[in-house]
Amino acid sequence: MNMNPMMLMQLQQRLGLFQQDHPKVMPFFQAVAANALEEGTICEMKVVTPEGKTLESNVKLTANDIETLKMLHDINKP
Repeated sequence: MNMNPMMLMQLQQRLGLFQQDHPKVMPFFQAVAANALEEGTICEMKVVTPEGKTLESNVKLTANDIETLKMLHDINKP
């Protein structure tokens, strides 16, 4: 898998902006990673558009899901 270093730098900048705009999101994800990433955990997501349309979904985490999330978490570590 080839990763464009410039794209990774841009993504890192965008994530920094996201964290500035939404300071409670990353601590929430960190708490989830530290306390709730285990097989069988159910992750739910709900999105409400400005027009009021609601989209909802959930997923029960499997061992494969957890391994993938750990890889994403570690992607920027040396």
